[in-house]
Amino acid sequence: MNVNRRELALQALALGLVTLLPLRALPALAAGADEEAVAEDVEAFRKAQLAADAKALDALCAAELSYSHSNGKVEDKATFVANATDGKSKFTSLEYRDVTIRVVGPAAIVRFHWLGEQEAADGTKSATNLHILMNWQ
Repeated sequence: MNVNRRELALQALALGLVTLLPLRALPALAAGADEEAVAEDVEAFRKAQLAADAKALDALCAAELSYSHSNGKVEDKATFVANATDGKSKFTSLEYRDVTIRVVGPAAIVRFHWLGEQEAADGTKSATNLHILMNWQ
């Protein structure tokens, strides 16, 4: 059997690629697990907002939280949790649609379409339809 260097090199390259493919898949598997963990936290955050659960919101939010409203108002963690749970209004529905999560190093970029309805203490209802960007660490 005649084998030249070129054929041998191609066979070695093919074997190397086949061997490396499973190793290259490991980060994707880890990212999938990370994305799933973030998805669980995002859903817990949605449920905490819907229920006006101060304890859950406090546990989910970083001390350094900067919560920016669509009107430009910015709140720190304490103000956000207080305002989200003060009872002046309550969510009657809150959906996060079309959620995308991208894990980048120690952070995750989360985007979704927010559809909610709130009821004020006087019974006035208002709907919200927003596109949201969240950063999780």
